Amino acid sequence: MADASTSGACCRIASTARIMPRTVPSRPKIGATCAKAMQEMKYLGVGTVEFLYEEGEFYFIEMNTRIQVEHPVTEMITDIDLVLEQIRIAAGGDLPVTQDQVVINGHSIECRVNAENPVTFRPSPGKILQYHPPGGLGVRIDSAVYQGYVIPPYYDSLVGKLIVHGKTRGECLMRLRRALDEMVVEGIETTLPLFRALVREPAIIDGDYHIHWLEQYLAGQPAG
Repeated sequence: MADASTSGACCRIASTARIMPRTVPSRPKIGATCAKAMQEMKYLGVGTVEFLYEEGEFYFIEMNTRIQVEHPVTEMITDIDLVLEQIRIAAGGDLPVTQDQVVINGHSIECRVNAENPVTFRPSPGKILQYHPPGGLGVRIDSAVYQGYVIPPYYDSLVGKLIVHGKTRGECLMRLRRALDEMVVEGIETTLPLFRALVREPAIIDGDYHIHWLEQYLAGQPAG
């Protein structure tokens, strides 16, 4: 289960798993609701069910019958390769584990590093003049870019996904701060400065944010 409340320009920019402390009491009920729906539909495959959570209640939004961009955070806390399992199911194979065998370990956060202005989210296509991905324990980069790569103006502005894992949320945030400071993408504008600021915000550190939080935060920032 992932929390994707931090959104920008109508597109999620960050996701976290486990779900935030405020939603923990509802977690078993949300999981049971999803499982019951899949069984009744006889759904076979990977899918993502999305909800809004408010004042102790959760409300269904939609289901995407595919892998979502946030899937690495689930992989990091379960050690299950979701893409592999999706292919296995499509080929007629059986899942290697049952639901009660899925063990959740630690916390994970994903940042979508986009070729965009970090305040206005204006696209910033162009050539990457310098590129250095972060590394170290619990740090993962999903990307195909390299120094000299040209971000085209025609498609999604995603440069790469930075995913970190830690035993606790605090450790996860510390690793994320270090990884963001270590990552270098020059020649184009990216959302890296925004993430570096966000991971130092008390509301983000405490998990005390909502779907309008980023919009309100950016309204108080100077336009770039």
